[in-house]
Parts: sequence; C-alpha cells; structure tokens
Amino acid sequence: MDKEQAIEKLRIHAFMHDDPEHVGMQRGFLGMLRPFQGILIEENFRELMQIVDTLSEELEKEALDRTIVSGLWSICQYARAWAVEPDGMLRKSDLISDEQLRLMAQWVDILSYAVSTLLEGGGREEAFWGYREYVKERERTEGGELS
Repeated sequence: MDKEQAIEKLRIHAFMHDDPEHVGMQRGFLGMLRPFQGILIEENFRELMQIVDTLSEELEKEALDRTIVSGLWSICQYARAWAVEPDGMLRKSDLISDEQLRLMAQWVDILSYAVSTLLEGGGREEAFWGYREYVKERERTEGGELS
C-alpha cells in the first residue's frame, strides 16, 4: 500500500469519503458501528494499523497532512464515543456485548497509542509494540469477526 492508497482507505474507515454510498463506507471501521450490525470486523482494525504504518513517516513530520490527522482523530473519537463510553449509543442501547466493548476499547487504545507515539517522534518500533503484542495474542486465539 502506498501513501495515496493509505489516505484513501483511511478516509473510508473514518467515514470521510466523498461518496457516502461507497461500498467501503458501510463496513469500514466507523461504518460498522453506525448502524451497528452486532459484529466488530477484525480486518478493519488490522487495515487501520497497516494504514498507520504506511503513513508513519508522514506522522513524524513537522508539517502534518490535515486529512490524515483528522481521519485518525475521528476514528478514535467516534469509536470511543459511540462504543466505549457508558453513554455512547451502543452501550446505552445494549447493542454491544461486554466482550465487544473490551475489544473496541483495546483497538482504540492501540491505535491512539501508535498515532500519538509517532506524532511525538517515538519511532515505529515503540509505536507498534502494543499492536505486535495484540497480534501475537490473537494468533493464540481465533481471530476474525466478533459477534
């Protein structure tokens, strides 16, 4: 994946694509939460981390691409607000299970840590430490969609 592809995929996951009917918008990271169909799509999280990896040099620059930062910020903010927070629409309406809640919180924590570490100049090794640990753990268990 190159930089342009990563930005395009990020825009889809962040529900920022120019075409709201784009097929990826419905099942992307934020799209899978609204409306929530009862499934968290593991591949969305993994693709987001691949996007962050591809854009890691961009995130370590002094001048940042506003689209990149906005997309990543939106994903973390809305996922937390909609799925993790007690007053969020998924928890308030009892649409998300405790296990899904734990997983979504973990995904947002891993993603936000990677992004903030890169923004602070902490390097890719440190930024992706939590994600590597997550992948190892998931390999020990079964991955995929969690319903």
